[in-house]
Amino acid sequence: MAVYFDHRIEAPEGSAVPSHLTWHSALPVLAVASSSPTNEGNVDLYLQQGEYVESCHVGRPHQPTVLRWHPTKPVLALGWENGEVMLLTHPSGDQTVLPNTHTAGITLLEWSSSGSRLVTGDQTGALAVWKVDARGRLQGNHLVKHEYSKPLTCCIFKPAAPGDDVAMLARASVGGDERALDMFSWKGAPLKMGPQEGLAFYVSTADGKVHSVDEQCKTSTLLSVEGAIKKLFYLNKREALAVITETLMLSQYTLGPEGGAQEYMKVKLSSKTGQNFDIVWTENSLLITVSGEQVIRLWDLERDDNFSLSLDETLGFERGEMINCVSYCAAKEILAGGTSHGRIAMWRMVAQPGSSKGDTNAQWKLQTPTEIEGNVTQIQWGSSLNLLAANNSNTVLILCEHVMSAHFGQQVAAVQLTPTQLSITQFNTGAQLALQSDTHIKGVCVTKESVTVWNGKQVTVYELSGTALRNTGAFPCDSHAVAVHGENLYTVEPNRVQIRTPQGTVKQLLTFSKAEGNPVLLSVCQFYLVVGTDTAHIRVFDLSRRDAKAHCGAKNLADQIVGLGALRSVKCNANGSQVSILISQVNGRPDHKVYFYDVEMDTVTHFDFFAGRPSSGISHCEDSERQQFQGTELSGRCPVSHFWDESEPRLFVCETVPISTESSSASPVDMADVSVVTLFCTQEHGLLLQDCYPKPAGLQALLALDVPYYYFSCKPGERDPGSTEVSDTTSGPPHQTQPSKGAPVQFPHMVSRRALREFVGLETCEKATRDAMLNFSFYLTIGDMDEAFKSIKLIKSKAVWENMARMCVKTCRLDVARVCLGNMGNARAAKALKEAEAEPEPEAQVAMLAIQLGMLEDAEKLYKCCQRYDLLNNFYQASGQWQQALDTAESSDRIHLRTTYYNYAKYLESMGNKTLALVYYENSDTHRAEVPRMLQDDTSSLEIYVNKMKDKNIYKWWAQYLESQSDMDSALHFYECAQDYLSLVRVHCYMGNIQKASAIANDTGDRAASYHLARHYEGHDDIKQAVHFYTRAQAYNNAIRLCKENGLDDQLMNLALLSNPEDMMEAACYYEEKGSHMDRAVTLYHKAGYVSKALELAFATQQFSALQLIAEDLNENSDPALLARCSDFFITHSQYEKAVELLVAAKKYPQALELCVTQNLTITEDLAERMTVTDSKDLSEDARKEVLEKIADCCMRQGNYHLATKKYTQAGNKPKAMRALLKSGDTEKIVFFANVCRQKEIFIMAANYLQSLDWRNDPEILKTIIGFYTKGRAPDLLAGFYEACAQVEIDDYQNYEKALDALTEAAKCLLKAKDSSGEQQEARVADLQHKVSLIKKFVHARRLYPENADEAVRLCEALLEEPELDPAVRIGDAFGFLVEHHCQQGNLEVAYRKLEELQKRLPSQNVRYYISQASLEALQKVMGVPIDGDDHTVKEDDEVEEDLNLS
Repeated sequence: MAVYFDHRIEAPEGSAVPSHLTWHSALPVLAVASSSPTNEGNVDLYLQQGEYVESCHVGRPHQPTVLRWHPTKPVLALGWENGEVMLLTHPSGDQTVLPNTHTAGITLLEWSSSGSRLVTGDQTGALAVWKVDARGRLQGNHLVKHEYSKPLTCCIFKPAAPGDDVAMLARASVGGDERALDMFSWKGAPLKMGPQEGLAFYVSTADGKVHSVDEQCKTSTLLSVEGAIKKLFYLNKREALAVITETLMLSQYTLGPEGGAQEYMKVKLSSKTGQNFDIVWTENSLLITVSGEQVIRLWDLERDDNFSLSLDETLGFERGEMINCVSYCAAKEILAGGTSHGRIAMWRMVAQPGSSKGDTNAQWKLQTPTEIEGNVTQIQWGSSLNLLAANNSNTVLILCEHVMSAHFGQQVAAVQLTPTQLSITQFNTGAQLALQSDTHIKGVCVTKESVTVWNGKQVTVYELSGTALRNTGAFPCDSHAVAVHGENLYTVEPNRVQIRTPQGTVKQLLTFSKAEGNPVLLSVCQFYLVVGTDTAHIRVFDLSRRDAKAHCGAKNLADQIVGLGALRSVKCNANGSQVSILISQVNGRPDHKVYFYDVEMDTVTHFDFFAGRPSSGISHCEDSERQQFQGTELSGRCPVSHFWDESEPRLFVCETVPISTESSSASPVDMADVSVVTLFCTQEHGLLLQDCYPKPAGLQALLALDVPYYYFSCKPGERDPGSTEVSDTTSGPPHQTQPSKGAPVQFPHMVSRRALREFVGLETCEKATRDAMLNFSFYLTIGDMDEAFKSIKLIKSKAVWENMARMCVKTCRLDVARVCLGNMGNARAAKALKEAEAEPEPEAQVAMLAIQLGMLEDAEKLYKCCQRYDLLNNFYQASGQWQQALDTAESSDRIHLRTTYYNYAKYLESMGNKTLALVYYENSDTHRAEVPRMLQDDTSSLEIYVNKMKDKNIYKWWAQYLESQSDMDSALHFYECAQDYLSLVRVHCYMGNIQKASAIANDTGDRAASYHLARHYEGHDDIKQAVHFYTRAQAYNNAIRLCKENGLDDQLMNLALLSNPEDMMEAACYYEEKGSHMDRAVTLYHKAGYVSKALELAFATQQFSALQLIAEDLNENSDPALLARCSDFFITHSQYEKAVELLVAAKKYPQALELCVTQNLTITEDLAERMTVTDSKDLSEDARKEVLEKIADCCMRQGNYHLATKKYTQAGNKPKAMRALLKSGDTEKIVFFANVCRQKEIFIMAANYLQSLDWRNDPEILKTIIGFYTKGRAPDLLAGFYEACAQVEIDDYQNYEKALDALTEAAKCLLKAKDSSGEQQEARVADLQHKVSLIKKFVHARRLYPENADEAVRLCEALLEEPELDPAVRIGDAFGFLVEHHCQQGNLEVAYRKLEELQKRLPSQNVRYYISQASLEALQKVMGVPIDGDDHTVKEDDEVEEDLNLS
């Protein structure tokens, strides 16, 4: 929480009324312009506390009109009403007057973003651009001057085009961004820097025009609007220009690359007309306006949204109070407004979860106002985030933000209320005091005997005695840090700490070397003072004696902590053994670690709140479930304050906030998600997490830890609901203007205390119990259960044990809880805890413990944590939280939803709320029984409900009720509505309406109704109707009983067939005993499943038709003997197919086969499969194969070759299978079977079969034959096949070349087979080789003929002399060759002689086979001799020769 100290500016005497004020953008320097009634004007500069800078006074006999600071340098541009422009430099006071350019009042002064250009404009429309050097000094005359003829109103510079931001790239490089590193690397492309500032600008005039001036200072008209322009804004994200006129008309224009402007939005802003207005534009496109109304209006131009903020009278604002001016601090996200009643209203932006910054969904929270005098006409935030200047029409006040001071010591707490007022609480007596100081309070320190306040210039000490405060001394001192111990005050000055008396007398000096630096931080705990310096050194002093003594040497923390920037806070524990330190990093951000310096060991350790665990070098307790669970709550946080217990040196507490908020503008104490973390810190065990406690709502910040309490300051204006104050003095807010110092006053409690977890309920316990509880907590934290119980074994108080049991809920230590419950004597809780051990989740077990101890909120959290929504639902129901129970059941425990509805309905019924109970009975689907029960005493309501629901079950219940009341007619009506036909028939029978009952039973077919009616008829000896309705009711046994008793044999058969097997058996026995209708008995025995009995009876009575029907139902599961008997019966009656079926079913396969053979019965594939036994239990493997072969043999005889093949294959006899397949002539299957079997014999058989096909015309068959002979390893057979191929080539095609190739292959095959053959094989080889040699000679002669015909003829004639020439070379072919030759040579006589010789040697052959028709015709013509021969025997010339591919 912060307060604002107001510093009135130290204006020189006779100063006029301030008219303008402006802060420097980077320096805490304020410029104020003032005007006097005599038309004189002054400009003065002031520092942050209002100090007047005498050297920078400027006075003129003219009024100042415009003030503008240089963006970086301490140079102020001043514009006057006579057209003069000057530059004023701080702090030297140098004045530079610009050359006389303007002749009328200056209306605008604007610097470029880096200050290298200054634009000036006046009332006549004259505009000049000036160049300024890097030191802020004017360079020569103006660069350019333009005349626009109309008064100039606004000017803005266009932002530079985005280039590479070096600072941003540097941060990204440090963060590990490879792209940024590459851009900095010399290996990459050179870094392209964008322009450092934009030099183009826009200027507006009073006639509504906006002119654009480019970087070369060339001007052009950009756009025009109606009315004078009051404000210009540039929208960076849209690259657009926003224009606001004096009538509050807002226009937005997109700017094109060529310099044009296109309007895309125009809207009239709401405002109070005729008033001066103040407009603020923020970087996130938020437009804020005030116009003397009670509201501030905001427009979000990015989201096209608008909203308003108003004053709240409950915070101290008055009705009719107007807001005159506004200023926005973007860094702090605070909007400030000045009112007509001298108040500063501030709104802080509080972002909602899930909303981004600047989101219109974010809420603006109005703060308590700061009051100043007069009518606030202008306010402005300064360069420093905590400075705000306000003009109240009489003077200027500088408001300096200051965090409210607070301190706790020795059971006394002081909290600052206003800049000069403190609230003091004495917890020992419960008294509250108010202290009103004469000066601003910047710090406070309290003990049980004194209150010390200081403001950086003076220290004042007040003695605290009872309920009175007495000023005992005040002395000047510029120390910003003060500590108090006993009667000594400790203040700081460069390189030393002063020990003073309350009157300011210095008693002792504690000096620090230059290396140790200047003391800046002081803290006292018990008898120890710790001092922190600006060079990150710490020293601890012992104050227990008369003079302070060094407890340890100076420790340089910069050597131990990497990245240390400065110390934020140092605190010492009660025995001086540990010092805790908070630091800031080098970049100024708070570190997320708390460091601990062990004085004795001279070591530094830390607890990292970002990771949620201590440093790795520290030993800590085992990772129990509690540690892991709480570790998740601690991660991602940052410490903001820390304290040691005033008497327990091991106990340390730290206040933490989420890491995302520690650097935000909002004060950490304003955060909602603040956790108070308690640690044990010892040399032996390091840092141990003891508790993580969320700061309660309504509390401001942690003040101290003093067992058994935490102490917090309270938020102003908020009553803490959980306060445990000793005194309950409350009243409204203090309105006393000047209370006397030390007088008891009625203030709201500004300090609240909360008991530590271990001390809830034990706040007033004695010191021994307190120490025992602390030791118990410590040993429990380190896991030493023996020591933990030893420390509390002497405690007899049940309250203490109950408190420890409560602590076990927080720590999830069920083992300790059992001991505590035992000492409490709480048997019920112990039993419940034992039963809860059946739950698998530890949290669920702990939740049961919490319930037994009355810690219902903890139980609820634990059930939610372990997601046991069923137990959570039961918990809500048991605790009467029915709405939460219903919500849980509907969202997370739907399996118990109806049960929850039912239980809630029962609860509502018990509470007398029957209307709502009825709704939930319906939701639980139990209304059919529960609602009539609930309303049975209110029959009228129940009847209305029955008629409304139209539910059959409810109708039935109501009808039964009416029947019990003897209202039969109404009961019949509702039974009919419920479609309860049994009840209808029952009531009609009772009333004697038998015909009506029969009609209902017949029409509806209801079995229950029919059965009741049948019983009624049976009781009245109407057997026929009784049997009929028993049949309708499917009560066949009763109908059969009546038929047997009354001799209704015909109906009996039909009923028995409809009934179950037992009834069928009983009816069959009846027929058999009676001796008539034996066919019915056989049928019923058969239908009942007693086949053997049916067959016996059928055989005995010669019921052949019945026997036929029975046999159709026999199968392999039937009795084999029965099957055999039936088969014999069918054989006797020549029904052999049926007999075979039964023999197969009886597994008498040989007999079945025999019957098939003898009677020539066709064996189907299905029959064969059934006879193919696969179960070895029936037959041995050999017997099975024998059966399979017999089946195959039978199939062969019947011509079913494929089935025979299958059975031979199953029997393992593949040769027989192949023979059967060969008989089928299925070439494709033969080839497939041979390839599958891969046996030599099979291959040879297949090849032999394929030779019987037309292999000459089918190359695939030819290849297959060769392949099979090869795979069958039969080279002699393959050679024979090759010889056959050669002969075919000679006989059919006279192709001796192919024949020669075939015979060559045959010779090779014979040579392979020669090794295992005898003399006969050798003779065959020799004969084959002789044939090959003869064919070679003939082929050679034919090939030689084209080159040397005579030699070819000679060779051919010599060949004819060879013995055994034919069949190697046909004699006809040799003579044909010679005849053709002599015919071609014209030697026809020689040719004719050769022809005659041929005819002599082959008298039976037709010569036309060997000699061409042309040659024969030539011979016949010349010789005149006819040559016989049949033309039809001549082979056609166009016959296709087949390529044998014998290569």
